[in-house]
Amino acid sequence: MTRRSKIWAWAAVGVYTLINVGGLAFAWAQDEEMHAMLHLFLLILGVAGYVGWRLARRGAPQNELPQAQLAEQRLEYLQQSVDAVALEVERLGEKQRFSEKLQSERAGTLPPKKDQ
Repeated sequence: MTRRSKIWAWAAVGVYTLINVGGLAFAWAQDEEMHAMLHLFLLILGVAGYVGWRLARRGAPQNELPQAQLAEQRLEYLQQSVDAVALEVERLGEKQRFSEKLQSERAGTLPPKKDQ
C-alpha cells in the first residue's frame, strides 16, 4: 500500500467513525433509540470489518521476491518457451525433408507405367 492510499484509508475510517459517533449522539439526544442503535451497530460493524481486514492482511503471504527477480524469472520462462518452439519447428522440418526424400526415392523406383 502506498503512503497516499494509507492516508485515504485512514481518512475514510475517520469520516465513517465521525459520522456514526455524531449520529449516535444526535439520535440519543433526540430520544430515538432505534436510530441510535443503528449507528451503534454500524460502529461495531465498522470496527469488526477493520479488525478482520487487518488480520487478513497480516496472514496473507508477502511477495518476497523483488521485482527484478520476477522479471528475470519471466524472461527465463520465455526463453525456455522459445527454445521449445524452435526445437519443434526443427523436428517438423526434418520430418518434411525425410518425407520428401522418401517420395523422391519411391518415384524413382516405381516401375514405369505400361501403355495400353
